[in-house]
Amino acid sequence: MASDRGARSTKAGDTDDGGPELTPDGHHVIIGGRRWRATDPSIPDSFRQELVDELMAARRAVRAAESDARRRVQDAKTALGERGAPWWEEPAGEEFDERIAATIRALTRKRDGSSICPSDVARAIGGDSWRALMPQVRRVASNLADSDEIVVTQKGETVDIREVRGPVRMIRGPRI
Repeated sequence: MASDRGARSTKAGDTDDGGPELTPDGHHVIIGGRRWRATDPSIPDSFRQELVDELMAARRAVRAAESDARRRVQDAKTALGERGAPWWEEPAGEEFDERIAATIRALTRKRDGSSICPSDVARAIGGDSWRALMPQVRRVASNLADSDEIVVTQKGETVDIREVRGPVRMIRGPRI
């Protein structure tokens, strides 16, 4: 999924850099004559790579017939902006909340044994205006914590993200 919007090719299916052809608006890639939604180009490279790594691991899990594999693929593709609310539209509503939740789940799976910061999620999906998303990320994280999909900690202690002030970390919960 290319993020280089400037490269276009006259060859069918490829850009000059070897990536797939993009539609003129950059919203879709064309592979084998079919249009697929492109990855959100505003995702910083380090987060994009983590999400792509999680997507590839999830696809391997599908081949191995693991029980949660398809949900993992859905989460990674939603986090990358390839499913759900279109990344080029103003972020709002339940569909955008699902992208936040999918990004939290995908990053906590990828960093299993480690934690993530709510700002990691906001940076991954918010582009230059990530700070404005922090209240929404914290709200969605509180819902995931309520359903035991994540555990929110501060200084190593489990906390309620709705009540605590200051920096918190998120780790995989028992239901993810």
